[in-house]
Amino acid sequence: MTTPNSSGPDSSPIGLAGRITTATRGADGPGEVEVRIRGGTETFIARSAEPLAKNQAVIIAQTLGPRTVIVLPWADPVESLLEL
Repeated sequence: MTTPNSSGPDSSPIGLAGRITTATRGADGPGEVEVRIRGGTETFIARSAEPLAKNQAVIIAQTLGPRTVIVLPWADPVESLLEL
């Protein structure tokens, strides 16, 4: 069985964190997200319910095919602690 963080060729990006590299426009259109996966970095087409700016941290919530994902905004708890 493949887990979201496994390094196999069929590993799923669901649950992985990434950064928006091309802003999403919510219902008006997708952007792109960069994710560390399968021992490297890959870019996926990113769709979101609300517009997300470039460099926004996100979590992948769902896949819509091999190269398209649904993302949700995410505040990295480690980065939040560093800002204290």
